[in-house]
Amino acid sequence: MLRTIGLRTVGLTRGVPNFCRTMSSTDTSLVLTDEVGSKGVITLNRPKALNAINLEMVQLIYGAMRRWENNKHLVIIKSVGEKAFCAGGDVRAITETGGAELAKKFFTTEYRVNALIGSYRPTYVAFIDGITMGGGVGLSVHGKYRIATERTMFAMPETAIGLFPDVGGGYFLPRLEGKLGLYLGLTGFRLKGRDVHKAGVATHYVESKNLPALEQQLLASTSNDEVESVLERFSEKKDAGVEFVLQKQLKQINECFGAPTVEGIFAKLEQDGSEWAQNTLKVLHKMSPTSLMVTQKQLELGGKMDLKTCLRMEYRLAVHHAIDSDFKEGVRAMLVDRDQKPRWNPATLAEVDPSRVEKFFGPLPDGAELVFEDDDPKANL
Repeated sequence: MLRTIGLRTVGLTRGVPNFCRTMSSTDTSLVLTDEVGSKGVITLNRPKALNAINLEMVQLIYGAMRRWENNKHLVIIKSVGEKAFCAGGDVRAITETGGAELAKKFFTTEYRVNALIGSYRPTYVAFIDGITMGGGVGLSVHGKYRIATERTMFAMPETAIGLFPDVGGGYFLPRLEGKLGLYLGLTGFRLKGRDVHKAGVATHYVESKNLPALEQQLLASTSNDEVESVLERFSEKKDAGVEFVLQKQLKQINECFGAPTVEGIFAKLEQDGSEWAQNTLKVLHKMSPTSLMVTQKQLELGGKMDLKTCLRMEYRLAVHHAIDSDFKEGVRAMLVDRDQKPRWNPATLAEVDPSRVEKFFGPLPDGAELVFEDDDPKANL
């Protein structure tokens, strides 16, 4: 039985929200929600698991967002603790059950949340303070505003566990500058602090010590224009501080990752021969060869899709991966046994059968598709 979300309506004093409260031992729900007049706040409350989201959590988030869709003008999502906004989806729960049914339930609800964020009527603000990977990216990147801090660490590391950058990764990664998104999706490269803003993943950068004051002023705002001005007042300019961590490599990234196939990317990196290229090859050689090929095709297709169409594609990919792929072995090697020695099948790019890659994008065995609640009944891939 799922817990219900306890809604706490917070009092207002002289027009300013009285919202500075500390979490108490009674705050046991994995997702906390608060209403402040015409605003809502969602707080991920699983800090010991780095706020990784499971089925219960995505169901609670989706329920709150749907309830608030037509009666709030601002929704903030944040988390408990200083380490992580959300370190991803609870993939161990999926692989350790050994079945596709939990995968279907989880990915259906998670991707519905992602789509809802992308078209949400209230202004959506995500405080991505701390680790923000996988599912945490999905809870933030499709929203209007994403606030990074000096503690933010962004990554899409799915190819290292035999998966692919889902939660709409096929939509947002190709829309980053040049081939930066494909580079991030294939290598799992980690962006930190200001670089998350400079890359275009975050819309603003604010020091973590200023987040409580920022939240107070957002909750006191009365219009979208005021929300924008509050964020601008708190945020650093994108060109502030040191140069973007990948600035010197952007030309090489565009050249090498502009190849039309994964094999072509490897060949261009080998031709480049620089220290950066050699290190990038070392990283790529650790990833699931099948995942690399699936991801390259996913981003190529996703770059031409709207978000919902992309999520329908990714639903097929995700359930196929739960049925038969390197996913379970990747989770074992990286998250369960932690031996860091996954036995990929096949073990090399040359052995990957292109027809098997195509099957990941094809219909599921039972014909199931991702359906959104507001879909036209005929909507499909």
